[in-house]
Amino acid sequence: MAGVAAPAFADGEINIYSYRQPDLIQPLLDAFTKDTGIKTNVLFLDKGLVERLQAEGANSPADVILTVDISRLTEAKDAGVTQPVVGDAVIEKDIPAAYRDPEGNWFGLTTRGRVVYASKERVGQNEITYEELADPKWKGKICTRDGQHSYNIGLIASMIAHHGEAETEKWLTGLKNNLARKPDGGDRDQAKAIFAGECDIALGNSYYVGLMMTNEKEPEQKDWAGAIKVLFPNTADRGTHVNVSGMALAKNAPNKDNALKFMEFLASGEAQKIYAEQVFEYPVMPGAEPSEIVKSFGQIKPDALPLSEIAANRKKASELVDKVGYNDGPTQ
Repeated sequence: MAGVAAPAFADGEINIYSYRQPDLIQPLLDAFTKDTGIKTNVLFLDKGLVERLQAEGANSPADVILTVDISRLTEAKDAGVTQPVVGDAVIEKDIPAAYRDPEGNWFGLTTRGRVVYASKERVGQNEITYEELADPKWKGKICTRDGQHSYNIGLIASMIAHHGEAETEKWLTGLKNNLARKPDGGDRDQAKAIFAGECDIALGNSYYVGLMMTNEKEPEQKDWAGAIKVLFPNTADRGTHVNVSGMALAKNAPNKDNALKFMEFLASGEAQKIYAEQVFEYPVMPGAEPSEIVKSFGQIKPDALPLSEIAANRKKASELVDKVGYNDGPTQ
């Protein structure tokens, strides 16, 4: 742990294991410490977080887990490295039931839409559906990242929930046949490909657009963002698939009382506003506003499908990706 060579068990500390980049959550940590005096220690892991918690077992210093994506939240629960938080009035008031585990093992904090990036130059329409991505009119014009990536698995799982496995297989096959190339890169790379003229539309998370628009370290990303418009799929019917960033209480939290204070803080309006502004996501608290940049993308209508239903279809979604050979790219 960066700054935590030995476990910290003092009353005035908490230890956070995080999938989120440290600079994205630092403003939250600073605000929490200012409000409470409780020091925060963060271990950032881009992979292997659950495995580390399992290996540490009862001696783990982790108090709170911060992560992105319903897949990773349910992975932590299924691996037995979380503990339930039930009956916490503050958390349950601020986080709607659709964005928390029914058994209290995880809680969503902000949402992001799995949207369509569309070329401003080459795509005239301003509305789209996920189903339409399988329409042959898009043949050779779509780019995506790896089909097995958790962001795409979440979308495919939501399609299974809405349409069933057989229909989703047909849809995924159609999408595969419309790809311009083999799935590759991250969501920002799909925007880059549109900018370069390699494809006309792509799947991507909404927050990446804000991150690209404000990227001073790599200003070329501003050009990628400038080449695309954000289309929110299925606005006219069920709404756009959303996923979450979230939190969980670690199973063996040594500083449990402080961890619960931190979780209550993260659920609060103050923290959700900071978080949403920093990462260009949507607060889950009813009535809380996203940042001005996010508002500029247009109005999102979130799919009301409970995340627990999406999580239940993750395995089937992964199997379908392999069954249709999605990552092999388009059939010539």
